Amino acid sequence: MEIPKNLLCLFTAQLEKEADGSYVIEVPAQDVTKGQLEPNEKYRIAVLRTEASPPEDQEEASNTIEQTQGPTESESPVEIGEKRTVEIESIGEQGDGIARIERGYVVIVPDTEVHERVTIEIKNASPNVAFGEVTERHDYYE
Repeated sequence: MEIPKNLLCLFTAQLEKEADGSYVIEVPAQDVTKGQLEPNEKYRIAVLRTEASPPEDQEEASNTIEQTQGPTESESPVEIGEKRTVEIESIGEQGDGIARIERGYVVIVPDTEVHERVTIEIKNASPNVAFGEVTERHDYYE
């Protein structure tokens, strides 16, 4: 999958049906308070089917939000193959851990728990998000 250079955040969410027949995707509060999203601004949404979901299941999706306009960083603060120790701040419904490093840069780490400290190896990186794989799990008090 190609990751756009202007990606602002990435999270997993469930598509919720409202009483009026519309649908809502809830944005995690920390992506607004700690990230680059601003309330009452317009964003472009891309909905990606999770690998665990069968094609007929349209209730769950991994969602990315990218801003339609505005400046972006030209370089990622991580490199493919780099190892980092991070703390998982939140997780998506499919087990995707979310860690933030320099400048609020998002690193997605599958199969992790909230507040877990892990050493990861960066497997894929763009200017706004990276994907890492756990190489070591740390005790909370280390």
